[in-house]
Formats: sequence, C-alpha cells, structure tokens
Amino acid sequence: MAEVRISAEPRTEFGKGGARRVRRSGKLPAVLYGHGTDPRHISLVTREFEHALRTDGINVLLNLQIDGGSELALPKSVQRDPVRGAIEHVDLLLVRRGEKITVDVPLAVEGDVVSGGLLDQQATTVSVTAEATHLPQGFTVSIQGLDIGGSIHAGDIKLPDGAELAGDPEQVVVHILAAPTAEQLEAELAEAEAELGAGAAAGGEEAVVAAAADAEPTGEGDVVPDTDSGEGGPAEPAES
Repeated sequence: MAEVRISAEPRTEFGKGGARRVRRSGKLPAVLYGHGTDPRHISLVTREFEHALRTDGINVLLNLQIDGGSELALPKSVQRDPVRGAIEHVDLLLVRRGEKITVDVPLAVEGDVVSGGLLDQQATTVSVTAEATHLPQGFTVSIQGLDIGGSIHAGDIKLPDGAELAGDPEQVVVHILAAPTAEQLEAELAEAEAELGAGAAAGGEEAVVAAAADAEPTGEGDVVPDTDSGEGGPAEPAES
C-alpha cells in the first residue's frame, strides 16, 4: 500500500477552546501514540487528512512530516461532529515497517440478490492481521447466485498474501433470507396495529382510574385549601 505524505506539527494549545482555534486555522487536532512513547499532541492540515481518507480509506498509512523527520502512523479513532459530520479530532497509532498489526477492514457486497431473497449483511468489517505497510484497504464478496438460506463466512473471504484472519472463520458475514410475502407483511401490520390499539386502551383506562381518584371527596382530617386567602390549611387564630 502507498504511504500518504502529510504535514504535522506539535500542538501547544489544549482543551475545547484550543481545539476550536486549531480547527479555525484549517488544521485538525490529533494525538500520536504507540510503542510505549508518551502521547504527542499534534495538528494536521485538515484538507490533507480528509483527502487521504477519501482516497485510501480508514486504514491509510500516513507518513507524518514532523519536527524535521518522519513518522509512520495509522488512524486509530476518527471523531466527527454528530450533526455536520466534520472531522473534529483523530487518534493516530505509531507503526514500524515490518510490524504486524490487527485492523478492521471494510467489507462490501456485490451482485444481485436471488429472486424471493433478502440480503442480511451481518458484518461490515472483517478483522485481519497484516504487516503495517501492506494492509488491505477493503474486501468484496459476491452474492451472485447465492440461494435463499445460503451464507458467506469470514473464512470464505480471499485474503491477500501476508494477511491472516484475526477473527472467527465461522462468523457469518452475509446471509440470504427468504423475503416476506405480502400476506406475511399484512399480518405483521395488523398485529402491530392491534398491539398499538391495546396499548392506547390500557392508557385510557389508567387515565380514567387516575381521574376518579382525584375526584374522590376529601375525607375528615384532610387539609382543605382556603380559596379566599389562597393559602392551604386551617386558618390560624387571630393574634391578641
């Protein structure tokens, strides 16, 4: 896999305010860690990092140009704004040439679902172990011709040379279910409507019971609000 050269520099501002100022300057707050070293707070050029992700995927190998030297790193965690989707922070893991690491590789599905079938993709990534500079960027499995009830397991995926499956080879990643018939869909809809109606009726009964309880006459010894004074409780005797 290709190494993506990207600019980085030490970061001296911390906290939410410092991170906002870094982002306003067109840079991305990041933390670089690994191999027993102390975490280093750095910043990346946002457009360079975003371009690297779009081009080479989440397991892109970054060649960080920092402090007059270079470091190899992989994105470990990318945090995004939940509304805008913009990248706000990234954790980077230091790696070395020849070092084997375990990563989650995206899994895509191609082909047409058999007539009467329904695709059930149970995994969107597959965990593999490979040399840090030769990580696979993605896998594709074909469901063309896969009959109803058929499955593809993690162990069925063809891996590149040097890569090993890190998870359970029996893990089902894709399964073809029988698509529900129109009658089954109508029956499920009727059942859901019946449950909804029963819940509404039960709620109505509870409301009636609660209203009746509120309307019960006040018993002896209860405090009756003084509607004239606006204060609750019995009237106090006049001071002499």
